[in-house]
Parts: sequence; structure tokens; C-alpha cells
Amino acid sequence: MLDEFGSESADDYIGGFPPHPHRGFETITYMLQGKMEHKDHLGNQGLLQDGDVQWMTAAKGIIHSEMPQQTHGKMRGFQLWLNLPSKNKLAPPAWQDLPAAQVPEYKGQGWRIKAIAGGLPLAEHTVQGAFERPDTQPIIWDIHINPQASVIIPLPNEFTGLVYVYEGAIRIGQAQLKARQIARTSDEGSLCLVNLADTTAQVLFLAGAKLKEPIVQYGPFVMTSREEIDQALADYRNGTLAG
Repeated sequence: MLDEFGSESADDYIGGFPPHPHRGFETITYMLQGKMEHKDHLGNQGLLQDGDVQWMTAAKGIIHSEMPQQTHGKMRGFQLWLNLPSKNKLAPPAWQDLPAAQVPEYKGQGWRIKAIAGGLPLAEHTVQGAFERPDTQPIIWDIHINPQASVIIPLPNEFTGLVYVYEGAIRIGQAQLKARQIARTSDEGSLCLVNLADTTAQVLFLAGAKLKEPIVQYGPFVMTSREEIDQALADYRNGTLAG
């Protein structure tokens, strides 16, 4: 699940997200602009600022808050929910912040990539992101494409791929996408992203291996059965979800 959040009005974001639980998946938060503080029951605390990334593995259970640390100005970013395989859904939770300066960056002919996660050969580079996950093999790239330029991405077979345009417009094959539009790719073959505009196109490219397991989601919990959701609710109510 992908969510883009953004506003220049503090009234829209100042309430933030007070303490709430998660179980069964990972969240990846990528800040474009603004300041957001994370706190959780494990004692972790961190401040996300422009370009920073937070990777939180909820797994068995985590209770955290995400609260703005600004009262004016623009706040904008993304949060991605990444499923965990059933064997890892009750593993210990974890949390990591990655400063913007440590996000690997690659440049090619007419394009620039900030590689948050995952690796693929691309032109003269092997693009390798900061994070790796062996089961889901996520690829999370922020791609900037110059006017009238293009980039070709070799999508691995049987990967689910998503292309989300957040600035500008692009063409993929016969499809055209403008800002706030998303496309799901076919199961195989290379993707050619062509910038249609006279300004830089900015795109989130997301891909990952298919787990081929049932998905049952209820609020902040993502499990493989209704019974596991009921257990997560019971654990949260009796105070044992987070250990």
C-alpha cells in the first residue's frame, strides 16, 4: 500500500499520528520535505527531515507515534506498506533511520536515481539501494528524468511493479501518466520511462517478489488469516502485542 501525504497548511498535518499499533508488515517512510518525529515502545526515537528514510519492521508488534515537528511550511512524503512472509510476521520488531546523505545516488544519461532499496543492472551502473530484504526483494527508487530523456529498467520476471508519478508526466509504452497517477506493470520485460514534459519528471518505482500467500488486512494489521487478525486485536487489547 502506498500513501502520498502533503500539505502547506499546518492544520492538515499538525495532529500527526499519536501512538498506534502495527503487526505483520514493514513500513517505509520517505520524507521529501518537512520534519516528522518517530517514537515507539522499544525506546526508539528519530527525526525524519528532507530526504530521510525510515524503515520500520512491525513484525510481531510495535506501538509507535509519528508526530510533525513543524508548525508551518510544507510537509510532503510517502509511506509504503511492505508485506512480510508468514514465517516472519511474528519475528521481533526493528527500526532504522537513514539520513538523506546516506541514500545511494546514481546518475546516467538524462536521469538520476535515489536508491532506497533493491538492486538492478541499469545502463553502465549496477544500482544498489541502501536496504535489502531476501524474501520480498523490494526495489524502491526515486527516479528523476530530465526533459525529453528516458530510462530503461529491466524488471525481473514475476515481480509486481508499480510506477507512481509525483511530479511531471511520463510515457510507459502506450500509456501516459501525469502527476498523482500510478501504473502496475506486466509480469516481465523492461520498462522504458520517457519524460513527456519540458520539466523534470519525478517518479517512484516500486517492485518486489510475489509472496503468493493470502493477505488479510484489518486496520493496522496485515496477516494471512482472519484468525491471526483476531489474535492481533486480542493481543493489543490485553497489552501483549508489543511484548
